[in-house]
Amino acid sequence: MGSGGDFLSGREGFLIVAEIVNLRMARKAKLRADRARQADANRAKFSRTKGEKAAQDSEAERSARQLDGARLERN
Repeated sequence: MGSGGDFLSGREGFLIVAEIVNLRMARKAKLRADRARQADANRAKFSRTKGEKAAQDSEAERSARQLDGARLERN
């Protein structure tokens, strides 16, 4: 390692310095990012046109009817 027994020295003798992080600010930044990600998901889920909603509802209803029609009944 480095000379003089400095355990923080790298191979070339450069001092390795860690970045100081304010934990409160990091926690708040993570919370903001999580909320933004959730907002994007909500926009994709709920901001549909009336036609898109009707098409998706009719497709779900058709799928449910098809599934119920293929169901085997037990005696």
